[in-house]
Amino acid sequence: MSQYVYFALGSDETTAAEISAHLGVEPDEVKVQGSDSTDPLRPANHGWKISCETPGLRLDEQISEVLDRIAPAADRVRALVEGGGVNAHLQIVRYFNDEDGEEESLGEPIMDDDGHEWEKMAGQHQLLGWSMEREQLALLVAMGADIDADEYG
Repeated sequence: MSQYVYFALGSDETTAAEISAHLGVEPDEVKVQGSDSTDPLRPANHGWKISCETPGLRLDEQISEVLDRIAPAADRVRALVEGGGVNAHLQIVRYFNDEDGEEESLGEPIMDDDGHEWEKMAGQHQLLGWSMEREQLALLVAMGADIDADEYG
């Protein structure tokens, strides 16, 4: 299994350089509209993104890393989105059958707070499951951002 998370801003009009200047946040990656092809237009729009692809982290941990980086610029993100022509989204991507991904770890038994020992069973990959906190959802709403989750077998 492998997975990653990124927060992206895209626009047909506003360049990644203009987005960076407005936000005061440096991206991990940018796309320049039409830099690969002009017919058809590829990429179809300008793109700006910050990402977390750290192996071994659960999705909720990756989400926290990405949102912690963009949170100081939340009002500026909202201004871009409300100004029109810029869209924002949190992208979550998982590959369940990735041969180069992280193997399932059965590990040592787990002891709960009541002193009971639990054995992890096969099929309960350590990266399965994720959640988002209310504050994280509120931050995405405040920025005018969508959530897009893609999962591949």
